[in-house]
Amino acid sequence: MSWKVIAGALVAVAAVVVAVVLIAGDGDETSDAQQTDDDFIARMVEHHELAIDMAEVAQEKGEHAEVRQLAGEIVAAQSSEIDQMRSIHERMFDGGIEGHDHGTLGLSMSEMGMHMEMADLENAKQFDQEFIDAMIAHHQGAIRMARIEKDQGSDEELAEICDAIIAAQTAEIDQMNMWRQQWYGAQSPSGGPLEEGEEGSMPSHEMMGH
Repeated sequence: MSWKVIAGALVAVAAVVVAVVLIAGDGDETSDAQQTDDDFIARMVEHHELAIDMAEVAQEKGEHAEVRQLAGEIVAAQSSEIDQMRSIHERMFDGGIEGHDHGTLGLSMSEMGMHMEMADLENAKQFDQEFIDAMIAHHQGAIRMARIEKDQGSDEELAEICDAIIAAQTAEIDQMNMWRQQWYGAQSPSGGPLEEGEEGSMPSHEMMGH
């Protein structure tokens, strides 16, 4: 074999290696966004499941008809979104969300609004007040998560779900604070809807009077 043939072969191999490296680099960028998608779906499904648990308790124990009705709407809307997100995960990753670990989108459990204890809600003396305070904090967490997905994720269908979550849960926070002001004389210490980039207050149980 001549040196010219060998040199040509080496050049061809080098070109293939460079192409593989470039493709791998592009894949890394894509995988970062897709990892956000994966983490968001897993955490938001978990988040919605907790909201449904809370709302189902409110359907039974809610002291006001308005709270019981809102609870039913939360169960219906978030059950549907869980189905959508699981379907998206199957499309994107050819499998379910179970079976591997997921990140937290850079948020603590408190920032995700998932630090509350179901026993506190179930045993609350003023159930509607406890439910409103807990659900507002929970909704604020969903809004934080949805904004991270919109900023760092890659999937357009997930972005649409995030827009729906932000709009619906912002409106529900406003509504719950109106009821709390009317029924208990003050809005929730959890605060109101989060503006873009706002961290929001995350009061302790002592601040809430629980």
